[in-house]
Amino acid sequence: MDIPEQLIHTFEEKFGADGDIRAYFAPGRVNLIGEHTDYNGGHVFPCALTIGTYAVIRRRDDKKLRFYSGNFSRLGVLEGSLDHLVYAEKAGWANYPIGMVWAFVEKGFPVETGFDLLICGNIPNASGLSSSSSLEVAVGVALRDLYGFGQMTMEEIALIGQYAENHFNRVNCGVMDQFSIAMGKKDHAIFLDCGDLSFSYVPIILKEEKLIVTCSNKKRGLGGSKYNERRAECEEALKMLQNKCDICALGDLTIEEFEAHKDEITSEVLKRRARHAVYENQRTIQAVNVLQNGDIDEFGRLMNESHISLRDDYEVTGRELDTLVETAWEQPGVIGSRMTGAGFGGCTVSIVRDDCVEDFIRNVGAAYLEQIGYAADFFPVSIGDGAGAL
Repeated sequence: MDIPEQLIHTFEEKFGADGDIRAYFAPGRVNLIGEHTDYNGGHVFPCALTIGTYAVIRRRDDKKLRFYSGNFSRLGVLEGSLDHLVYAEKAGWANYPIGMVWAFVEKGFPVETGFDLLICGNIPNASGLSSSSSLEVAVGVALRDLYGFGQMTMEEIALIGQYAENHFNRVNCGVMDQFSIAMGKKDHAIFLDCGDLSFSYVPIILKEEKLIVTCSNKKRGLGGSKYNERRAECEEALKMLQNKCDICALGDLTIEEFEAHKDEITSEVLKRRARHAVYENQRTIQAVNVLQNGDIDEFGRLMNESHISLRDDYEVTGRELDTLVETAWEQPGVIGSRMTGAGFGGCTVSIVRDDCVEDFIRNVGAAYLEQIGYAADFFPVSIGDGAGAL
């Protein structure tokens, strides 16, 4: 049986076989360059992956919500109600689908009856490949179909997912994760301006290279990390710059404008945070330009620069990610390597020449185990389409 058939069988075991049972998939995502720029009104360059979250769902006639996760099977079936759409610590992972229902209602799309939902994903949890956003978008697409909101676009689903994450789960994320998962396109990355949501698809043509995601296996949750603190620091730096600059976001600044006015930021720490946001945005624009011109080596160099900025100016890498990246830089055939995602654990993304992949995995894996004390996991990944029905 393929995965959807297996999951439908499990769904029927948990919830019964009657009714209109539907299946959906939403990918994970990896950001190739442009980190911590999304909430600063800058550019990002993510792509959807072929790993992700499967959702099997059936509408009910009452107000009951029932949830089962193949990834957290020990928790059994969790229950909720449309009459009580509130965040609860004990609900655990179910806060994400509950948050999507809440956000649909808040945005004027009433979910008037409950549902049974089975979830199973093959994204490593807390890896930085957006397992939570993948879950949100999978549920969003399912709710759109199940309750007849056919006029809702994939962009709207992404924005509703971000709204749920910000206001229900209290993680102050930007829109990149949900957008790239909803709007992904096979063999393309998305060059997205997070200021106005204009975007273009850029082909990722790796003729003799592989994209390798390496999971540090250091677990971290965004809400409990310093993610929200970094966002607040950027907002504070922005306010200082606005004394002299007519800007709405740090992403509005060129490097020359930032250098001319950076002394408006009176804190050295805040200055470093803002410098990363401005330079990383311009670096991302440059990286997409060189990629479109076929210069994969220069793209890799800019990936490396991105990591250094995230390490030194934004301070979100940590020992685990630095060990993976700095060891990767020493390996033959590595075109570029950097942390990806929010940081504080999670993953790196590397571009590695085909004939060097085995040595890369062996050497980086051995060095990481020796220095950190536990193993990293390596995933050669492919770029897939965005979310949809199966």
